[in-house]
Amino acid sequence: MQALKARHRRSWLQAVLIAPLAVGLLGASASALAETWPNKPIQLLIPYPPGGSADLLARPVAAKLQERLGQPVVLDYRPGAGGTIASQQLARARPDGNTLIMVLAAHAINASLYPKLPYDTRKDFAPVSLVANLPLILAGSPSLKARTVPELIAAAKAAPGQLTFASAGNGNTGHLAGELFDSLAGVKMTHVPYKGSAQVVNAMLAGEVQLTFDSISTSMPHIRSGRLKALAVTSARRATLAPDVPTLSEAGVPGFDINGWYAVLAPAGTPSAIVERLSKEIAAVLTQPELRANLASNGYEPVGSTPAALGAHIDAEITRWSKVVKDSGARLE
Repeated sequence: MQALKARHRRSWLQAVLIAPLAVGLLGASASALAETWPNKPIQLLIPYPPGGSADLLARPVAAKLQERLGQPVVLDYRPGAGGTIASQQLARARPDGNTLIMVLAAHAINASLYPKLPYDTRKDFAPVSLVANLPLILAGSPSLKARTVPELIAAAKAAPGQLTFASAGNGNTGHLAGELFDSLAGVKMTHVPYKGSAQVVNAMLAGEVQLTFDSISTSMPHIRSGRLKALAVTSARRATLAPDVPTLSEAGVPGFDINGWYAVLAPAGTPSAIVERLSKEIAAVLTQPELRANLASNGYEPVGSTPAALGAHIDAEITRWSKVVKDSGARLE
């Protein structure tokens, strides 16, 4: 019995002595990693296909970021399941700062729209920086007879479920914008999900669907050419890229306010020194006049933020979208 107690005391003493040493070694390892980072190409996951709004933003930002970091920033497109495929990959990635993701507002929407996600939206990611905001635009196909929001509402009420609206995927901001429009306007339209904004535009031009709540960056060139018609923007104020297009609030749906946003995340556990440096480098990139002009030409509003500010933003968005999902009755097909 005495021998057993002695062994227990030795084990307890070893644990007490070794635990601080282990913590110290982990801290030293993280510090060393941060000092040598980046020492190889950085993978930036994009949850949607090339040609969409995330791609149009990520390309110029990545190009400027790699100039500052001295390592290539490689875009890796992993579309599908409303962005959850790419997010799951990031959640499982090594937290060394070499794998990142550019998420959209759908990242916060998915927390309440999907009954079971393969990751925890709050716990499995390290916020880095909010990159930009981007209004959505309600656009009509050439076959749509309605030219204003009141005309659209009247047509939708006259034929419930007959009008179709496209989005860049289930859980996408455009999907929820359409569901919220149905709820606030008292109509019922049919949602048709695609795999990205480029596919949405092609479907609109081909007459497969009649409406879309899509990012202004991908729809605006076709509105300018007259191939699509602009009915309203979804933000609280008019978009600088389309100053003559009314907001939905102005057009007869009071209180409608939805903006797309884009942010960079790292895996949870990424050393804080790497996260902080990434955040500062992104903020510095977003102050460059050439890049700001590039982004503004496509409707993006550059932001830049601290990791803490982005974390608070995501928390607020999760809460906000959970209410929209509940109130609108949105569901996945």
